[in-house]
Amino acid sequence: MSVIVVGLSHRTAPVELLERFAVGPDQLAKSLEALTSGEHVSEAVVLSTCNRTEVYAYAERFHGAVDEVIDFLVDHSELARSAFEDTVFTYYETATAAHLFSVAAGLDSDVLGESEILGQVKASWHAAAGEGASGPALDLLFRHALEAGKRVRSETGIGRHTASVPQAAVALAAGRLGGLAGRRVLVLGAGEAGEGLAVALAGAGVDEVLVANRTRAAADTLADRVGGRALGLDEFAAAVADVDVLLTSTGAPAALVSREALAPIVEIRGGRPLLIVDVAVPRDVAGDVAGLDGVTLLDMDDLKAFADAGVAQRRSELLAARNVVDDDVSRYRAAATARLATPLVVSLRERVEEVRLAEVDRLARGRSADERAALDEVTRSLVNKLLHEPTIRVKEAAGTAKGERLAEALRELFDL
Repeated sequence: MSVIVVGLSHRTAPVELLERFAVGPDQLAKSLEALTSGEHVSEAVVLSTCNRTEVYAYAERFHGAVDEVIDFLVDHSELARSAFEDTVFTYYETATAAHLFSVAAGLDSDVLGESEILGQVKASWHAAAGEGASGPALDLLFRHALEAGKRVRSETGIGRHTASVPQAAVALAAGRLGGLAGRRVLVLGAGEAGEGLAVALAGAGVDEVLVANRTRAAADTLADRVGGRALGLDEFAAAVADVDVLLTSTGAPAALVSREALAPIVEIRGGRPLLIVDVAVPRDVAGDVAGLDGVTLLDMDDLKAFADAGVAQRRSELLAARNVVDDDVSRYRAAATARLATPLVVSLRERVEEVRLAEVDRLARGRSADERAALDEVTRSLVNKLLHEPTIRVKEAAGTAKGERLAEALRELFDL
């Protein structure tokens, strides 16, 4: 049994492929059920953000579990395995922990050290726990991951002056336009990312922030917070005709803005430039919109390139951050080893103790209390000496392939 991760991220797959694997909130319960209903996966957590879709699993058998997760990705994306298998990464045990801890610390993000991902990791774990999909193994892994993420931010400067994805998106737009002062900006989506965009815009000197959302109440709440104006989706087209920038961040499963829908609006604009920054995955804006006159379309790939250019000031903290991650991986491994080995060792000692006491009872019949005490003492000492080395070996190897073989042998030999 082992903890694994199988997934794709912005480091291995382009946005147009990555968006096919996004798991929305309304798909999560069904996805977790599908993952844990197989033969080889007993626990699962799905981490799906704008930068990644990763499945963390407690595997009864490594290769069988990997195949089951990839089969899930095939079904969910409706893509053939051959279309994406070169972009999938798989980690096992300690490497799984090292990867997740780095993700939680913001070391694997588009924007080095960004803080949003820690909350997303926590939310993904809690969602899986709420569905009964996360158990003792993954609970231990994710609890340590959150501790690692918090330690990196409190003990290093990796997050100092770090832009979150929404902040980076606003900075990218400002850079393209030479500043946002006096601009009118429309934010599509009032969720967590949309809130981040609106808040960042409010501090950028824009002339007006408009917020459009499927649920009008959410748009009203966010607009009130930033001193902007809320719109219903039925007002979206008219608003686009009159803004300078469109920032999108919904959780919609497919593009909301098509070329056909935007083309008439572009005509109304009369050639006035429109900058669109789409930070949603799946993308909110169809890629061919970029071909319309006067429209500049930027997505997560452009954001990554922009963010990469600004990380130099934080790279000096990267080594310190990785040292914290390595330290927490070691702590996790020790805890995981104890979790795996202790029940087996306890069971072994209980079985041997049962046999020892039966033999003491048999041999002590008719003997004095002192003789029975001596017999008890010598057999107890003998058992402890015989079990000492196997106990050490099992604990040291727990969580590895060798540990699995040793554990299986003990269970079989002693009927544990």
